[in-house]
Amino acid sequence: MKETFVPSKAFVRKKWYVIDAKDQNLGRLATEVASFLRGKYKPYFTPYLDTGDYIIVINADKIKVTGNKKLEKLYRHHSGRPGGMKIETFEKLQARIPERIIEKSVKGMLPKGALGREVFRKLYVYSNDSHPHQAQKPEKITL
Repeated sequence: MKETFVPSKAFVRKKWYVIDAKDQNLGRLATEVASFLRGKYKPYFTPYLDTGDYIIVINADKIKVTGNKKLEKLYRHHSGRPGGMKIETFEKLQARIPERIIEKSVKGMLPKGALGREVFRKLYVYSNDSHPHQAQKPEKITL
């Protein structure tokens, strides 16, 4: 009788990758990042386990979107107080907190629940081209 292989924590080797977001489309970049975070490209990918890698995204302020999304795409957040809904366009959010745009788009592509939160913690987004993770010796990925 054949048994199903389930990777253990000791078997899964997590690597560090750097992705440059300069002049990348937001949606296409987010799908690739989500795929790497989940580990979908690995031969031992298991949907209910965290088999993915750590991802560092740099140059988040230089990401692009197509069409009129720069002016029409809206980002909402709520303070939790009555009347606390804040609405911001892509352009204003990119000027204020460019990391949040990539974080929100990737988070929406991850599973909902405890596994998605665990996987999301392995994403690091920076607005410029420097990051404090040189000690992990990340590999550069070109998309």
